[in-house]
Parts: sequence; C-alpha cells; structure tokens
Amino acid sequence: MEMINALGRRKASIARVYLRSGEGNIKINGRPVEEYFPQLHIRNKVTEPFDAASIENSFDILINVRGGGFKGQAEAIRLGISRALVKVNEDFKRPLKEKKLLTRDARVVERKKYGRPKARKAFQFSKR
Repeated sequence: MEMINALGRRKASIARVYLRSGEGNIKINGRPVEEYFPQLHIRNKVTEPFDAASIENSFDILINVRGGGFKGQAEAIRLGISRALVKVNEDFKRPLKEKKLLTRDARVVERKKYGRPKARKAFQFSKR
C-alpha cells in the first residue's frame, strides 16, 4: 500500500496526515505521540478514529501539524486521520460519520471589536 495523505483543520491548527501500513506507530512532528501529547485525554482524541473504525495497530502515521494550541492540534489530527482512513477503505466512513469524526468544526475565535476591551465584553455603562 502506498502512502495516503489527508488534511485536517481546527481553529488555527492545520495537520497533514500521512498513512501507510505498519505496526501502529504515530509520529507527530518527528516525535512519538506519547511525547508530543503527554496528557492522556488529548492523546485519546488522536486515536479516536481507530476506536470508531475498530482497527488497531495496522497503520503507521506521520503527522505534520502547525498553529494553534494542543487541543486544536489534536482535533485537527483527528479529522486528518479520519479522512485518510476513509481514503483507505470506504467501509470506515459509516462508523466515523456516526461519531461525527468526519465533520470539520468551523468554530474559530471571534475577532476583537474597536471600542471594546474584548470581542463582546463592554466597558461599564454609566447613565449619569
């Protein structure tokens, strides 16, 4: 099997995911996933597509991710892995779609408005 690639985005993060058959090694920016995401709950987000498609340790994954924070990066990686798995086998689409892993979360930070301290926060109002 040749290398299959997919793109995942979330907030300010962009993840390029490269999938090939192997023993289940996941490398993010050249580092193992355990080192890149030491928190277990964030690491579980990355491996969620494999749990949904009920496949374990059959693919090696190389990931390049940039921008955003660790949560946005993890969710961008999750989307990229899900899209790559669908390219590998169309049968994975249904379980991934049921868990909403193929949906791009388009929510981004709202911009700051002029005359206000933050996007929606206003200075204290005084009638007199």
